[in-house]
Amino acid sequence: MKNYKRIILKVLFTAVIGVLAFSMITPFLWMISASMKLPMDVMKLPIEWIPKYFYPDNYKKVWNVGGLAARDYHFGLAYWNSIKIAAINLTGSVLTSTLAGYAFAKIKFRGRNALFLIYLATMMIPSQVTLIPKFVMFNKMGLTGTHLTLILPGLITITGTFLMRQYFMQIPDELRESARVDGAHEFLIWLKIMVPIAKPNMASLAMVVFLWNWNSYLEPLVFLSDWRLYTIPIALTNFIEESVTEYNLVMAAAASALVPAFLVFLLGQKFLVKGLVAGAVKG
Repeated sequence: MKNYKRIILKVLFTAVIGVLAFSMITPFLWMISASMKLPMDVMKLPIEWIPKYFYPDNYKKVWNVGGLAARDYHFGLAYWNSIKIAAINLTGSVLTSTLAGYAFAKIKFRGRNALFLIYLATMMIPSQVTLIPKFVMFNKMGLTGTHLTLILPGLITITGTFLMRQYFMQIPDELRESARVDGAHEFLIWLKIMVPIAKPNMASLAMVVFLWNWNSYLEPLVFLSDWRLYTIPIALTNFIEESVTEYNLVMAAAASALVPAFLVFLLGQKFLVKGLVAGAVKG
């Protein structure tokens, strides 16, 4: 009888999770469907989830293929800018987070815990509060209106340092001690022993950092004024403001912007779950 109840509860739980999951992906399914329709068919009720015909010219207009768009929003250039910024910040933040996390977890020095707590306390400061100070500093350095205003702050992530520290604290100290007996110095221990072990966590951090930078909107809006430097969220916003009544084009632009983030999440979701769970374990 207990097994029977357990099976029923499991089936009900699975059904509820399935309904919730489907409700979450429904807007994305509608977006893909609407992006392949004519304007008159987008708001038609009942909704035609699978159009009777597909209209790929919506994507051609968004990307201005063949000069079909009324105005070129330079999505290709915005894609390149976003990918460049995300790739640089991904590489830099993973490197600095791994180095700092290892130092806070394994290297004993005076004031280590106090310094880490101060470092961690900065997470409580909303990023919006620091926009004006950053703008003033970048303006005095002559960096406003360049991608360096987005790259330099993104090379260090407090969250990444915290996650890497928690991960390194789980690694037995015997590995480090045995390497030191063999004559390895600290950097070699980090590079040859710690980094290979921490690769799954580094991969999950890299994916999160990429998504952060790809979806970043406020900082590019504040620091960038030249359309040649726009990232994909800014280009998408400008497109939506001009094409607000053409929902098929808006959905095509949104679907185009979603593709890299979707691919990164699809390829790295197992690393994300494993890395976050590992980083959440108390050392």
